[in-house]
Amino acid sequence: MQVADFAVRKIVIQLEEIRHEGGPLVTPPPVRGAIYAICANPFAGRYVADLQAAMEDLKPLALDLTDRLVAALGGRQGIDAYGKGAITGEGGESEHGALWHVAGGYGMRERLGECRAIVPSVMKVGGMGATLDMPLGHLNAAYVRSRFDAITLACADGPRANEVLFALGMARGGRIHSRMGGLEIEQVKGEDGLR
Repeated sequence: MQVADFAVRKIVIQLEEIRHEGGPLVTPPPVRGAIYAICANPFAGRYVADLQAAMEDLKPLALDLTDRLVAALGGRQGIDAYGKGAITGEGGESEHGALWHVAGGYGMRERLGECRAIVPSVMKVGGMGATLDMPLGHLNAAYVRSRFDAITLACADGPRANEVLFALGMARGGRIHSRMGGLEIEQVKGEDGLR
């Protein structure tokens, strides 16, 4: 199979510093970030039975987006949650967004180091301006409730029908004023990706 061309039209970085949600100010405040690339979808408008080789073609993009998001967040130190997602334009199908599962996870694991927990993920088909609630979870322990979170993103002029939006998310700190109990950050063992 030939190399799939996911030509990038634009890259957007989004940062959120959450100082409070009605409770006391938190110092330092948790920070959530997302980055996405709007890319040409080489499979738009047609059915292709074998898509899996294209996952490899997306790995350089995933590494680039990971590096940019880590830099925007001020470096690797303290990043303790991640997630990924995709919106496929109307000319495509959800499987075109699912190509990001391997590449997106690979890029973050390669750059963030040891990450034992599954990378939360979501994808859908949507038109220009569609929103994506991208889930976040702890890097090494999926049961850390304070890191069950999401970051919402949208692109006003994409994805167009023949495009796909590939996104990564990371956070430094959990939900502000988290008080739902469960596994606390200081209890993480990081042995099995769950606790």
